Amino acid sequence: MKRLGLPFVLTCTVFSSLILSNAIAQSDQTYPDVVDVTVEQSGAHRYDFSVTLSSPYDSPQRYADAFRVMSEDGTVFGVRQLLHHHANEQPFTRGLYGISIPEDYQRVVVQGRDLEHGWGGGQQVVELPDD
Repeated sequence: MKRLGLPFVLTCTVFSSLILSNAIAQSDQTYPDVVDVTVEQSGAHRYDFSVTLSSPYDSPQRYADAFRVMSEDGTVFGVRQLLHHHANEQPFTRGLYGISIPEDYQRVVVQGRDLEHGWGGGQQVVELPDD
């Protein structure tokens, strides 16, 4: 029977530790993160958003259930409800269309919501396209 060398055992140990620490980090994540946003103007002071969320903890019991577009001072312009988990689709992208934003705003904040913990996580500040 062939013996496994020390480098092989160490490599397997390190690899297993990385997988385990990644799984623990993902399961400990409290909120979804907004990882990408694109915005296009669709009319006078109206905008369409394409938002990519990462919620690696998603399951039927707990998942990212919404995202919102708001001003930096907290005025909410639009919310997209997400009705089910996306455990097999990470990260995932959804749209929010025809959002009316007054002309005195040059940028918005996009934030995700967790079914259990509410609003939070990594958010994106996005510049609005010029008219």
